[in-house]
Amino acid sequence: MFKHDKQLLKDVWVDAPNPNYANIIQEQLGGAAGELRAALQYLSQSFRIKDPKIKDLFLDIAAEELGHMEMVGTLVNLLNGHMLQAMQTTAGTIEASVFSGLTPMLTNASGYPFNAAYIDETGDLAADLLSNIAGEQRAKVVYQYLYRQIPDNGVREAIDFLLNREEAHNNLFREAFNMLEETGSLKDWGVTSDSQQYFDLSTPGQYFGTGNLTNPKPPKFNVPNGPEPKQKHFTEFTQ
Repeated sequence: MFKHDKQLLKDVWVDAPNPNYANIIQEQLGGAAGELRAALQYLSQSFRIKDPKIKDLFLDIAAEELGHMEMVGTLVNLLNGHMLQAMQTTAGTIEASVFSGLTPMLTNASGYPFNAAYIDETGDLAADLLSNIAGEQRAKVVYQYLYRQIPDNGVREAIDFLLNREEAHNNLFREAFNMLEETGSLKDWGVTSDSQQYFDLSTPGQYFGTGNLTNPKPPKFNVPNGPEPKQKHFTEFTQ
């Protein structure tokens, strides 16, 4: 069951309408690393999870991702403004001006519709968690790209928030992965001689070796603990 609260997870605003900025940020609405993909992926994966703690985590994050999608959709709506501006649109798609009446669409920055093939589901908790960790990392990278190209102060404030939330989800999925022991695809990990060999096929130079492969347990993630980290603003990532 879902219940909708009309209050956004974080209020959003923009300096002024700009159809080009609206098109660019559409990538995080209906793109391959966008918020809709994340929400649907985590919700779909949760259906097969038996561990109540990890299932709850997936559902919590899926629900938050829907909130992120709402924020991004609101940003797109504000940036589209109230004037049809197909002739002034020089980046991305003109669909908002000629088809949707400025309504945010479930498309990427180029106007291609959302595709369910973006969603990874394996039924294997380890594989799904690793996919989610990578997905959160990709989403952070896309937000970094968007920040560099959209000098609107309101959009940047929203991206600051969303980027930091991607980091939080990444850490939480890493913690969940560290809870797994000898289950699913992690069972009998690294116990055969084939799994303990390193093929040095790109020469010269060998920087990894069999010493990294002899521990018959999958590696764990180091997840930061302790006090709440200082809020990072995107200016730290622009150099």
